[in-house]
Amino acid sequence: MHPFAYVAPKTVDEAVAVLEKHGERARPIAGGTDLLVQARGGRFDLDAVVDIKKIPELVSIKNDDSGLEFGAAVPCYQLYENPELSAEYPGLMDAASLIGGIQIQSRAGLGGNLCNSTPSGDGICPLIVHYGTAVIAGPSGRRELPVEDFCTGPGRNDLKQGEMLVSLKFPKPSSTFGAAYERFIPRNEMDIAVAGVAASVELDSGGNIAKARVALCAVGPTPILAEAAGAALVGKSADDEAAIEAAGAAAAEAASPISDMRGTVEQRKHLVDVLTKRMVKKAVERARS
Repeated sequence: MHPFAYVAPKTVDEAVAVLEKHGERARPIAGGTDLLVQARGGRFDLDAVVDIKKIPELVSIKNDDSGLEFGAAVPCYQLYENPELSAEYPGLMDAASLIGGIQIQSRAGLGGNLCNSTPSGDGICPLIVHYGTAVIAGPSGRRELPVEDFCTGPGRNDLKQGEMLVSLKFPKPSSTFGAAYERFIPRNEMDIAVAGVAASVELDSGGNIAKARVALCAVGPTPILAEAAGAALVGKSADDEAAIEAAGAAAAEAASPISDMRGTVEQRKHLVDVLTKRMVKKAVERARS
């Protein structure tokens, strides 16, 4: 890893200018959990590292009647230590509270987890089931992209040269909304998901599921929005075991895992089925409470 410039811009425009100038040889840094390891490993040959934690917009949190928006550099602990956010966005808190240990959570955030774009990223599927939108800034201005369209391959995403993630925003959930995320890991010391599932539901006045989303991690080249799994739940009673079984089967069908040292294709598909049913039930429980 050769010497590189450290740049600490105060505005988004300043950061974009540096990223555009250096192209692939510049990267934003927030927590640095992934970037520094990857730079040392030779994945990036950097001329500049852009510290985005000095930009007020990227470390701010806004939660009002229109919904939640937080900056791409907001660390995990600032989310799960906020009682109001924990109550309204429970799936996000599941992810924020298990990414690394407390030392990592004091620096790293869900924005960096999304930009790293690994298929096993714990933060990405909860962003998807909470209907998250990525706000992106670049040389041509700003644009928005649904989180489920952000990742394009293992370690790759839709960010173009000079672009950076500014914030993540979410619609205000109803009082009958619930979400949950859980992953399977073989042991506590191996902190990479073999499979993970996030689910969200919104109940109507009759106790039926009006809206549902299921997203899968570590079982494909990108996180997967399993649309058929959500569709299997919509219009059904929240206690309909047959519908929940169908959602689990549809999620397993949507998974396209590989066999590697952490698990086989068959094991991962089975885990997706089991975790989907478990997360749907947990999301329903949270929606009712």
